Amino acid sequence: MPMKIDRIDPASLAPPTGYCHVAVVSAGRQVHVSGQIALDAMGKVVGEGDVAAQAEQVYANLAAGLAAAGADFSKVFKTVTYVVELTPEKVAAVRKVRAKYLGEGPYPASTMVGVTALVDPRLLIEIELVAALD
Repeated sequence: MPMKIDRIDPASLAPPTGYCHVAVVSAGRQVHVSGQIALDAMGKVVGEGDVAAQAEQVYANLAAGLAAAGADFSKVFKTVTYVVELTPEKVAAVRKVRAKYLGEGPYPASTMVGVTALVDPRLLIEIELVAALD
């Protein structure tokens, strides 16, 4: 039996924009994808200085990780996004790319955090996620 994900947005919380407030997952297998950064398959940085280009590479990397585990973005129930020197403009750019992969929802429980740096100073974004397999 497939793992059930109930996404809840309580009326007592502000309306979410591109995420859900609570994800309840029934028992089953999960895939945890490590934080992905804007490196291509050869290990080269993609989109240096461009958060949107880096977000595209990060989401492509996440898609590859999910596919390797037999999942896709419809099974994702939690994401954490780290953005260097987060600004409203960077939030908008990341959300635009995110929408290409997550579509009209349902959306996972999500957190976006501004950080001072990532593991390599050329990197602007890192995203980790958790998905239900069954």
